[in-house]
Amino acid sequence: MMHADAETVDRLLDYPGLIEALRAAHRADLMPQSRVEVMSDDHDDANKFVSLIAWAGGDLIAVKLVGVFPGNLALNPPQPSVQGMVALMSGRTGAPLLTADGAALTFRKTAADSALAADFLARSDARTLLVIGAGGLAPHVIAAHLAVRPSITRVLVWNRTLARAENLVQSLRHLPAELAVVSDLRAALPEADIISCVTMATEPLVLGRQLKPGAHVDLIGAYLPEMREADDDVVRRARLIFVDTRTNCEGSGEIAAPLAHGLVTREDIIADLFDLCTGRHSGRSSDEQVTMYKNVGGSHLDLFTARHLLARLSPVT
Repeated sequence: MMHADAETVDRLLDYPGLIEALRAAHRADLMPQSRVEVMSDDHDDANKFVSLIAWAGGDLIAVKLVGVFPGNLALNPPQPSVQGMVALMSGRTGAPLLTADGAALTFRKTAADSALAADFLARSDARTLLVIGAGGLAPHVIAAHLAVRPSITRVLVWNRTLARAENLVQSLRHLPAELAVVSDLRAALPEADIISCVTMATEPLVLGRQLKPGAHVDLIGAYLPEMREADDDVVRRARLIFVDTRTNCEGSGEIAAPLAHGLVTREDIIADLFDLCTGRHSGRSSDEQVTMYKNVGGSHLDLFTARHLLARLSPVT
């Protein structure tokens, strides 16, 4: 059995290759059966432990065990807020095949998920990317979006703690785009062609009335019903909602709140990544359309990503 540490995961799961692997997996149009369990810490409800299982019959089984501990960043020394492991087993015999660093694989999978959607939903000539949040996922989101939209020449970063945004920008000076920190989020929103949110926000940060025509809104945080990164005006302007998977999408505040208010119905969730990759839905319909994508995640994406990692590992071991 092979093991891929974080360095190996980052080296082998380059974004162009991973995005194309996810595209091919969705184009095959076979959704593995899946199960998710979430536990909360008795002493601190913010701390979660999540187990995700996906089984593609006759192919592979992926199991991810991950802890989400937001307070880790304040430890001395700081630790990642998301840590865990992924195990990949044969779906025919149950034999273990691979273990991998869970945080690294999750970062890569999540960023590639949003970038694949942006390839269908963002304008082809997008120039400015605004990233809201400067945590561990932010640099991955930037790199992944640049992989599908090399037209991006400017990346703006906003974070509640300005110093963290500044540190992120300094660490990414090697990228082929101009990077800058913005302190006024409301002023930055109308400039952005793509807005990608990677936060733990419980109150909306993206306001629909500030979006320019043709903007694409990529929402990655808000994994609980009480969390929210975008307001109802984003939903109103987009009118139609795109998701990576319809499974458990109501578990996010971005979907749950508009459904509860009667602003949208389930029928307004117009397409998922399977629909987009197979061509059942074409994605963006005009240059003026505002598009909204909710990155829900899911164990099937961990399986698709771990399968690609196993294929990359096998020739070099």
